[in-house]
Formats: sequence, structure tokens, C-alpha cells
Amino acid sequence: MKIVCASDSFKGTLSSERAAELIEKAAREVFGDVEVTGIPVADGGEGTACSVTMASGGEMITAKAHDSLMREISATYGLLGGDRAIIETAAAGGLTLVPEEMRDPLLATSYGTGELIMDALRRGASDITIALGGSATNDGGMGCMRALGIRFKDSTGRELEGRGADLERAASIDMTGLSPAVSGAHITVMCDVRNPLTGPDGATYVYGPQKGADPERLERLERGMINYRDVIRDLTGTDCDRVPGAGAAGGLGAAFNALLGAELKPGIETVLDLTHFDDVIKDADLVITGEGRADAQSLSGKAMQGIGLRAKAQGVPVTAIVGSLGEGWEGLLSCGIDKVIPLAGGSVSVKEAKERTGEIYYMRARDYLLTLR
Repeated sequence: MKIVCASDSFKGTLSSERAAELIEKAAREVFGDVEVTGIPVADGGEGTACSVTMASGGEMITAKAHDSLMREISATYGLLGGDRAIIETAAAGGLTLVPEEMRDPLLATSYGTGELIMDALRRGASDITIALGGSATNDGGMGCMRALGIRFKDSTGRELEGRGADLERAASIDMTGLSPAVSGAHITVMCDVRNPLTGPDGATYVYGPQKGADPERLERLERGMINYRDVIRDLTGTDCDRVPGAGAAGGLGAAFNALLGAELKPGIETVLDLTHFDDVIKDADLVITGEGRADAQSLSGKAMQGIGLRAKAQGVPVTAIVGSLGEGWEGLLSCGIDKVIPLAGGSVSVKEAKERTGEIYYMRARDYLLTLR
């Protein structure tokens, strides 16, 4: 019997790797001779680079870069072997790197993400995946693009630094300095949100408040983003308000798509491709997936839905072990998932499930596998 465990983490309580270890322990207790393959899974958020790199047998690289306030830091990304690399925007431009009292998207820049891309290119990577999410920036990706050689100028021809405050001053974009290595690279962007660049559902109004923007800053950033959108459209012909995901990571989605021609793809689909998921499950008898909470949001391109649909296409049954159930979880049953087993329920409260996640996860897995013996 072959079981593939491809579970997302239960945030703060159970890692993807630990879930696979517990499934293997339970399976060996129940079946004895059984093959269990663990695939660390993430859907594009923080931790994705590490999960994909581990699953691919790659190497995590530490490089010098700058955070969103241009303070020198050491940041990590993954080299996956061959010419592939994976980089998270949160690694250098992450919100968690900035103390709450210092957060200000007018001052923040995505420059550090561009530095990591250049480092990967120097190490021979030419197929680069960018995981958007967790950023402290709202600069439309200007900082990142500037690190790659693109120049943004004001109406007098003066070069801009590429911070949020520069959006309103941008008048032209000079692409002539773009690094040839970037031009020759294939870039894929993992993006799980559909937000356009501007408007009530755009980068600024949806994500700006959590990055430190008060109402006055929000209005200024939005005016700037509208100006930036128009400058991009004049240069490329792309209207970033018509590109789903352009507003991700403070507008980085717009810059990657319109200026570099990068494809924006759902995070879990990209992760499954990078880890060769379809090949791994070809001869599997069962796939076990899961995440901390199953609800309607689990149907929005998240890990369980993507895994269920991929396995269904190959006729492999899927069971999900989750922390708890929320409204709309039943929709998973139409996405290739045959059974959903919550840790919380009956005599186990959600609080207890969080406090004893590993122990209860193991018991639920063992009890379920006993029904298959």
C-alpha cells in the first residue's frame, strides 16, 4: 500500500512535515509494511519557499538584502536544482520584519525582493518562481523592478527611489537598464488573490491598513496607484485593473505581469507542479491532505482543493484531516475529497484540538486507517 501525505500546515500547531511523520507512524502501526511519501505543501504564503525546496531536494540560500525600510538583512530563498529558484516576497519585504510602530507603506519598498532575484540569477537560475504574500509594501513593485534595472522617473526626469510615496510622482518608466539576465529568465508568480491594482478591492484599500496606512495615507497611496496604473498602461498597453491579482503584495503582481510578462498562477497549482505531485501519486492508493480549518475559503484555490482535484483526475481517493470545520466546508466533497475528518468535534473542543494537535491528529489518522484494513 502506498499513501501520499500532502497536508498544509495547521498554523502555529502542526507543520506539514510533522503531519507526514504522524501519518507514517499511524500507517505502520495499522498496516505494518506500507510506503508513506510526504510532500510538504504550502499555497504560496510564508513558508512556501522552504516547503517546496525541501520537497524538491533543493538548497536554501542565504543572501544579503534590504528589508522594506532599506535596512540591511540576511534573507533566504530556495534553489531547486537545475536552473530553478523560488523566492518569497516576505523574505526581504515582509510585514513581520518591521515593528508595528515603524510600519508605513509610504516609506516601504520592495527593493529587497529584486535583490534576491538578482542573487538567484547570478547563481545560474533562469526559471524563477515568486511567491507573493505577507509584504509590508504598497509601492506597485517599483522598488523590486528598480533592483532589476528598470528606472522610474518623475516629470523632471529625476529617478525615483521606488517607495509608496513615489507612486504619485511617477511620470515615465525607462526599461533600457533592465538586466539581460532578467529578460532571459522565465518568471512565474504565485498569486492566490484576485484583487485589481486600484479601486475599493485593490492593493491599497484592501491591504494598506494592515501595513500601517491610516485613512489619510490610504487616500494618498490610492491616488498614487491610479497615477502609476496609467503610466504602466501608457507604456505597455496593459490595464492592471483588468488583471486579476495585479494588486497582490502591494501591486507587485502588476509590475511582474505588465513590465516583465510574468504569468500569475494560483499558488497551490504552482507548488504541485514544482514538487511533481502528479508523478508522485500515480501509483498511490490514498492521498491524505488537510489544513487547520476547512470552510468556504478552502474552495478559493487553496491547498486541499488543488490536491483533491489533481488526485481526482488520476482516480486516487483523498481524505482530509483538518483542525476544525467551518461554514461551507461541504464544498470540498465536490473537489475530489472523499472524506473530511476534523480534530475538533464530539468531546474535543476547538481549544483542546489546538492545544493537543499532534496527539489528536495521530489518533484520528490511526482510527481512520483502521477502517481501511
